[in-house]
Amino acid sequence: MSRTASSLTVLAAIALAACGEKKAAVTAENTTPSVTESAAADSSAVASTSSGTAVAPVTYADAESAFRRGDYAEAVGKYEGYSRANPDNAWGQYMLGLSAWKSGQHERALQAFDAALQIDPNHRKSLLNSARVLLETNQPEDALARVQKALSIEPLSNDGLRLLARAHVELGDTDDAVDAYHRALAIDDTDVWAMNNLGYLYIQQGRTDAALPPLARAVEIRGNVPVFQNNLGTALERAGHLAAAKQAFESALQADSTYDKASVALARVTARVQGTDSAAVDLAALSKQFQDEIEQWRTATVDSVSPDSVQVSTMVRDSVTE
Repeated sequence: MSRTASSLTVLAAIALAACGEKKAAVTAENTTPSVTESAAADSSAVASTSSGTAVAPVTYADAESAFRRGDYAEAVGKYEGYSRANPDNAWGQYMLGLSAWKSGQHERALQAFDAALQIDPNHRKSLLNSARVLLETNQPEDALARVQKALSIEPLSNDGLRLLARAHVELGDTDDAVDAYHRALAIDDTDVWAMNNLGYLYIQQGRTDAALPPLARAVEIRGNVPVFQNNLGTALERAGHLAAAKQAFESALQADSTYDKASVALARVTARVQGTDSAAVDLAALSKQFQDEIEQWRTATVDSVSPDSVQVSTMVRDSVTE
């Protein structure tokens, strides 16, 4: 067996054995799944008035159209109508929950996700997105239980591991949170959200030097994400690299001119950097350092478990659109 194959096999073994994000603007992720994958068993539902007169059918395509154009309140109504006519379709309830969540109806979202889970207890996306709602409503213990169940179904889910880390952060288990981010990155060394969230966690802990490598790598991969640039700027400023911090905040505003946090930070750093000899920083070297760290995590994981201890026939990763 090649070392690469062995590594993947053992990573799966570790994730299977472990199985087990307070949502702030600096760590928020776009968690919208591809709605096209939620193929419905029935494509339409016939509604009726109180007098029993049939009206136009509520189709899954109509509800999906409302969701795609961002009219989530309308999507809630349409998915409700669809789900009433298709009560055994977990995807209808799931999309109802997703629409309700995005329209700010947290309780309604949880009800819909729970309905989907009653139909299919292993509906992984309902487990993960209901966990996100539970985190937003300050219920981290319940969120953790759902994430752990989702990871028992798909251990190699970076979505799941990032959520696991967020739940641990909310519960004060920062070491477990860091470990979850490490596992996510050992599986996918281009997971920029895991890098960003890990870096932000280090900033919260006052570990500025530790925050710089993952944030430098995240920006190297996705420099047009204002959150990444803003967090990098914060870490650079706290480390005394004022000129580099100024450049990061400017990049954040180039990506999003309405980003108030970066605007305030830029004004603050600009006032401080004038007339000072700000220490230079090599972001490319920090990025390379972090890539080496990921490889060490991966190697340590492989070396700690026998490749022959588990057979893994299929490994499926989430397709995440940020």
